[in-house]
Amino acid sequence: MPRFSAYVLCFFLWFATGTRLLQATVGVGSTLVAPRPTQAQVARRFLSEVLRADYPTAYQRLAPEVRATLRPAAFAAAAQPLRHLGQQRGQAVDLYKLGTWLREGRGHEPWFYRFSFASDSARRPPPLLLEVTFSDTTARQVMGFGIRNR
Repeated sequence: MPRFSAYVLCFFLWFATGTRLLQATVGVGSTLVAPRPTQAQVARRFLSEVLRADYPTAYQRLAPEVRATLRPAAFAAAAQPLRHLGQQRGQAVDLYKLGTWLREGRGHEPWFYRFSFASDSARRPPPLLLEVTFSDTTARQVMGFGIRNR
């Protein structure tokens, strides 16, 4: 029994020391700040919310200038075609393409993310894409969304 007690005591000391060290490193009582989501994560979350018909949450992801001109009821109506497609094809989506269009003399168009339904993964190119746009590469609020037919 004494040998067993020594092992238990060693384990306890090791655990207690490691815990204190971890607390000192992380900072117990301090608030850990979650990393800012990427544009791709915001776009995917937005689409997921629309496909689940969680329109109030998706609406909050819109840029303020979009919310100023698009009321929640109009947003829900505009999102219905995407919701309907999600009911037919499933809610899982895969990132298909991202980028922007460069226009001569006009700079660039909004930054876009296009997603395909996972159920269309065997079809190349996919028959339709779900698009989410942002004003530029640093924006985290959605400027627009829609369906792109191939």
